[in-house]
Amino acid sequence: MKIDKNTVVSLRYKLTDAQNNVIEEPDSPMVYLHGGYEGTFPKIEAILEGQNIGFETTVQLEPTEAFGEYNPELLKIEPRTRFPEPLEVGMQFEGVPEEDSEEDTDLLAAEEDEDDSLIYTVTDVADNQVVLDGNHPLAGMALRFWVQVQDIRAATDEEIANRHPAGAESFTFGMPNEEDGEESDADDFISIASGAGRSNPRTLH
Repeated sequence: MKIDKNTVVSLRYKLTDAQNNVIEEPDSPMVYLHGGYEGTFPKIEAILEGQNIGFETTVQLEPTEAFGEYNPELLKIEPRTRFPEPLEVGMQFEGVPEEDSEEDTDLLAAEEDEDDSLIYTVTDVADNQVVLDGNHPLAGMALRFWVQVQDIRAATDEEIANRHPAGAESFTFGMPNEEDGEESDADDFISIASGAGRSNPRTLH
């Protein structure tokens, strides 16, 4: 079987920066639904189209083909009082309220309902303020992916309807894993993310 639309593809992969420093090389394969379902980067999917099990290649992605250029406008400063204890650099939260919002609770609830809510990483903690960065940790970086096709199978009707393979996990690339996520009882701060994509498939974006 060749890789074609509506096939489920298992890939071994290694992710490095442009200088070949390893960023991630997991033991488990990446599994995605092929055919424009946003399961991997378009450039990678285009190269894999029509390939067989055993095919391997290295693909270089510029920032615009991967996680985008770094956007300084996604750097936010929020009051320290909006966050839980303990708070540490590296913690990640989903959604940030807009400035001068009078309906913080409603706004945050609305943001959490959006599938594409940004994940913000704490980059600095001061006495009264917290610095958050909404850029993906790999934004602005040129990346290299070594991939090897490990398995190909036809997708089920349910997988096609759901737009991702059954049981596939989420690739986070610097984002928190689902088991690391915690929910706080506080009503007025941003909820900790449970993982990029949440119930979505393991993906390379």
